[in-house]
Amino acid sequence: MSPLFRRKAPQDRIVTLIRKPGCHLCDDAQIVVEKVCGEVGVKWETRDITRDQQLHDQYWEQVPVVLVDGKQHTFWRVEEQRLRKALTE
Repeated sequence: MSPLFRRKAPQDRIVTLIRKPGCHLCDDAQIVVEKVCGEVGVKWETRDITRDQQLHDQYWEQVPVVLVDGKQHTFWRVEEQRLRKALTE
């Protein structure tokens, strides 16, 4: 099968939650990311915009931001079904 049509295995994927302290939307997003990633076996990490000037400059108006394999998936609100679909299809 062509590499273009191969799905990445869950262990080869990464979800990044870009957030900031004291952000209730970020807390809500983290709950969804933890749940979905745990269920499908995908690694995830958090990044704090207050500790990274480049992330702050790029995303400060959009936090929380979710990246899937380094590409922006969503911001502000994370939909469980949409994230699951992005990680399994």
